[in-house]
Amino acid sequence: MYAFFNSPYFLIGWLGLLVPCLLILWRDLAGPNAGLMSLMKVVWWLTVLYSGPLGLLIYWNTGRKEIADDHLWRRAFRSVAHCYAGCGLGEVIGVMIAAGLFAAGNWGIALTTFGLAFVTGFALTVGPLVQDGVPLNTALKDAIVAETPSITVMEIVAVTVDLNLAGTAGMGQVIFWSSIIVSLTCGLIAAYPVNLILLRFGIKDGMMDPRHQMIG
Repeated sequence: MYAFFNSPYFLIGWLGLLVPCLLILWRDLAGPNAGLMSLMKVVWWLTVLYSGPLGLLIYWNTGRKEIADDHLWRRAFRSVAHCYAGCGLGEVIGVMIAAGLFAAGNWGIALTTFGLAFVTGFALTVGPLVQDGVPLNTALKDAIVAETPSITVMEIVAVTVDLNLAGTAGMGQVIFWSSIIVSLTCGLIAAYPVNLILLRFGIKDGMMDPRHQMIG
């Protein structure tokens, strides 16, 4: 398994899948779904960038105005994608800083990654709330209650997978980048049922139905 992810052919194959996915997303967001909210466009770009075909599949079935309905399972995928966009950014930056630049140990990588994931994850939630007129203290409290379970599960799984695959590998090693790809997607999958539960019990509001968020 290690040899598979440590092969340059893994990254070449991944890029071969990722580039068409990004082109399909670009064409759809520039065409029939150009009216989606800017925030969700950023979410979908990051989700597909992190998880390629899986990210595109989630967008295609839950994030477009063409969806037939908006059942709980679709709302949960949009919710986890929103969380994933921010947390994933923090994780990538954290791993690159801690492992890639400073060759930190496992605890250093874990703490740096967790910290940045929480900061970026909360920022993606708090920022739009404050922009909509919600007081900062209220927005922070809402974000802590709604996002902490999802971010925690996502990062525990993602960081564990990353450390087990790459350890303290440097940025010049194939396994460093392969482990980021694999760990991000594992975190996304692990956090999905958490978001499903949070939405089911009204702890999270979730993201707006894309059929109702079209602008312009």
